Amino acid sequence: MMECWHTGIMGALHSITLKNSAIHGINSAMDRKNINRGFKKLRVWQDAVSLYVLACNIFANFPFELKKVAANSIDAAHSISRNISEGYCRRSLKEYLNHLNIALGSCGEFHSCCFSCKQAQQISEDEYERLDQLHYKVENALLKLIESLQKKQAEKQWEDKLQPK
Repeated sequence: MMECWHTGIMGALHSITLKNSAIHGINSAMDRKNINRGFKKLRVWQDAVSLYVLACNIFANFPFELKKVAANSIDAAHSISRNISEGYCRRSLKEYLNHLNIALGSCGEFHSCCFSCKQAQQISEDEYERLDQLHYKVENALLKLIESLQKKQAEKQWEDKLQPK
């Protein structure tokens, strides 16, 4: 259950969603599939979301005076998955690659945040190691995806269309 943003009441959003689903013939989250949500199948996107969740768990405990540092670190992690999904949804290889490169830049930003926090002893060695291991996995998967798509681009193996022939 979620808090309804306009009333602040727990459960209100959940019951409204269920009523709307029944009205519109949507039975569950499994019914909400389309070509534009295909990024959810990408392992790199799934791992990037996991990195964001881990960052939230670690940086959420920062003291008040470091909330800006925490927020910037969390946002850098979140930017990775958001740019992967946005690029995927653009349906143009050029735009997709552009957003993947932005996601890669966010990876660099996040790594810098984590390293700086470790050096300043704001996160423990163990927390840094957990973040860095998952970050490294995401970063390398992004590099491989970019390389693969650039190869398709060079070999003209990509059609910028929403529906296949």
